[in-house]
Amino acid sequence: MHESLKTKTAKGLLWGGMSNALFQVLSALFGIILLRLLSPADYGKIAVLLVFSGIASSLQESGFIAALCNKKNPTDEEYNAVFWFNIIVSSSVYVLLFFLSPLIADFYHDETLTWLARYLFLTFLISSFGTVQRAYLFGHLMVKQNSLIGIVSLVVSNVVGVIMALCGYAYWGLATQSIVYVAMIMLLCWYFSPWRPSLNVNLRPAWEMFGFSSKLLVANLFSWLNNHVFAVILGRYCTADVVGYYSNARKWNDMACGTINGMVNGVAQPVLSQVREDDVRYRVVFRKMLRFTCFVSFPCMFGLGLIAPEFIDILAGEKWADSAPMLSLLSIHGAFMPVSSLYSNMAVSRGRSDINLLSTISVCVLVWVGLIATHGYGLYTMITLFVAINIMWLFVWQYFAWRMVRLGLFDVLKDILPFLLLSGLAMSAAWYAAGFVENVYLSVALKICVAVIVYCGLVYVSGAKIMRECIEYMRGRGGDL
Repeated sequence: MHESLKTKTAKGLLWGGMSNALFQVLSALFGIILLRLLSPADYGKIAVLLVFSGIASSLQESGFIAALCNKKNPTDEEYNAVFWFNIIVSSSVYVLLFFLSPLIADFYHDETLTWLARYLFLTFLISSFGTVQRAYLFGHLMVKQNSLIGIVSLVVSNVVGVIMALCGYAYWGLATQSIVYVAMIMLLCWYFSPWRPSLNVNLRPAWEMFGFSSKLLVANLFSWLNNHVFAVILGRYCTADVVGYYSNARKWNDMACGTINGMVNGVAQPVLSQVREDDVRYRVVFRKMLRFTCFVSFPCMFGLGLIAPEFIDILAGEKWADSAPMLSLLSIHGAFMPVSSLYSNMAVSRGRSDINLLSTISVCVLVWVGLIATHGYGLYTMITLFVAINIMWLFVWQYFAWRMVRLGLFDVLKDILPFLLLSGLAMSAAWYAAGFVENVYLSVALKICVAVIVYCGLVYVSGAKIMRECIEYMRGRGGDL
């Protein structure tokens, strides 16, 4: 890579990693407070509605952030067209969902969801006013500014949520927290982005990009449905408590893998787009990102699964104990999710949003059919099937990678398997070391210490370059990331 691109990538990964880690730590701290103040049923009510708000958010954004980023020099007219398009679409969708809210409440057999849904759905309407500003920050690799936006918005919104929970507003506090969060992001994006809309509304540039972005829109819709299929099925067939237990496990899993995913996604598409004209160079860049992703994701996520029982007990309390085994299973999926996202970024950066669309729809349909067919066999069977399907689908993504840039399976396995094996050995050693410890605090501390020491030691002894390059960059020597 050119020095400027190399530096931008390294700084983006560093800032993305630090900010995402801080973001998740703050989320965890506030989350612990809210878990002790609220009930599983409170979280269950919000979880079943997030499916609909997520679909609406995808419709509102319509894939234009990636579409604008994929253009080397987006024009002011293109930015302006996307801005007004997003507002028109989000307003229309909100009106539609406002009148459909009673039907949503009937589907879940809970009348309280009608006005809660109408209130929570304001999130995607507010978010539409900042989509183009977010696209500008993303496309210009302004990771530092994005990091600050996320952290400030998180703190402000969670303070509001905690205050409302203390005042007895229960799930209304969670809904308000979501609204304040997106509102703060929108306002701060306007502050940091120099672009401003004009009243000259011409949607033609947006329609010209829609051929590309529409495929991303549909892919995002199916990806959201894939990730939130349990909320729909459990909300229909189980109690709000069960949905709450699962949503809690899913929340901790998403927070952990979101740290890694956000760090990689913050730079993957912009960087890969800049080297897409040279396939050889592209493969080199992609494989370095893949090795870094596996180097971080596997030990972190497998470690979370290892300490899940102690983690839930210490942070959330005994009333959330049923979430622990769910978290252990989901963390396996979380370990591979950043790898899947990297492949998705490859397709988008190569201008092949059709491949991203086909892959996302296929795995989503497979998951939904499988889970509906097995819902009678119990929750853990469903989660195991969900994890297995998403991991095995990486081989399909690899087939597309070969078609796009001639990236071979053997090369990818050389990048993935060493970190998978070393992570497994480290977790096994940690599990064995803490096997006879009964104190929950001592057990989790011992597991973490042993896992970190064994993993770092094995990586160092194996001579993996990625660890040395990360250390060199942190020391200011500009490792070739």
